[in-house]
Amino acid sequence: MKAETFIARRLYYGNTSSHAKPAVRVALIGMIIGVMVMMITVSVVVGFKRTIVSKVTGFGAHIQVVSFRSNNTYEYEPISVSDTLVEQLRTIPHVSEVNVFATKPGIVKTDSAFQGVVFKGTDYWRWFEDNLVRGTLPEGEREVMISQRLGRLMKLDVDSSMLCYFVGDEVRVRKFRISGIYETGLGEFDERFVLGAVSVVRRLNDWDDDEVSGIEILIDDMRHLEETRDAVYFATANRFDEDDPQPLYTRDLVDLNYQIFSWLDLLDMNVWVILILMLSVSGFNIVSGLIIMMLDNIRLIGLLKSLGADNRFIRRIFITDACMLVLKGMLWGNVIALILCAVQYFTHVLPLDAATYYVSSVPVAFPWLGFVALNAGILLVSFLVLLAPSAIVTRISPAQVMRFE
Repeated sequence: MKAETFIARRLYYGNTSSHAKPAVRVALIGMIIGVMVMMITVSVVVGFKRTIVSKVTGFGAHIQVVSFRSNNTYEYEPISVSDTLVEQLRTIPHVSEVNVFATKPGIVKTDSAFQGVVFKGTDYWRWFEDNLVRGTLPEGEREVMISQRLGRLMKLDVDSSMLCYFVGDEVRVRKFRISGIYETGLGEFDERFVLGAVSVVRRLNDWDDDEVSGIEILIDDMRHLEETRDAVYFATANRFDEDDPQPLYTRDLVDLNYQIFSWLDLLDMNVWVILILMLSVSGFNIVSGLIIMMLDNIRLIGLLKSLGADNRFIRRIFITDACMLVLKGMLWGNVIALILCAVQYFTHVLPLDAATYYVSSVPVAFPWLGFVALNAGILLVSFLVLLAPSAIVTRISPAQVMRFE
């Protein structure tokens, strides 16, 4: 063990005077709170973004391929999708699911109310099964699933029957049985979508068996969204419908939900503001603690200098001492933050207004690489801010200490 490390350990574990102990304790508590707040902030924001992205993805997938002539009214121009194209898309790296979908606007009517909706035919039910509140998934053309929000609005529940009117060249009416109720928390989507079979839309629009509104593609990692979207574009852009030549258009969930993702981007700015503020407060506390420790041990500094120790040697003693304080604060901050996040993750004790925040409780995540990077950054910043105040030892001379005593 180096001499400066040995002396720093002795100072840390017992040679602090009763006058300096409260200030050092305040510095430690400030460090613990700062680290805890930063860890919880990262956990909540990452959890919030993952939850919202997951909900949005459930309604529209990560990537969609539709007709270039389609608009944003959910009345898509049909495209012919062959099994060969589907298999080709599945071979693209990071693609996990490829499914077709078909949508058609309509009006749900009961004896007491009516509501404009979008009937979405899909073959991908895994995500909606996870958000199923009661009932079962639709089976066959006569069964559909609606949201709990739409059910309350229209006074419908499992096993209820409902009439849905579809306007085209002529008004067509279909009677459906509600097999299940889902709830995602995304109000504008829950109130809009009725889920059923793709074949329903085909029959309503008189489409062929291979015609759909588009293709939905799920990927395994959002970090690869752009490159996967480009790969899908190059695989589909030069394909044309045989009966009615038209190019295919590729878009991702950011394009489809620009407002939501712009809002999520603002959260990143909030995170940086919180991290900078907490790092500043924690750094100020640690610097104050270091200065107090040096002033409390001014006799030791004079003694070491009189014995021939240089300024670099003495500075390393107090920087090591302060870094041990920082590490202790980081340890306790991490432990407390992880415990609080785990409690929220398993119990959902902190609720949120789902109508405003799209989730019913504060979401948390455990991005371990992010936590490691955050702790490494805290340690690095703490070390750098300790360099300037440690220079105080260069201004202390043994003669002045003797005269002071």
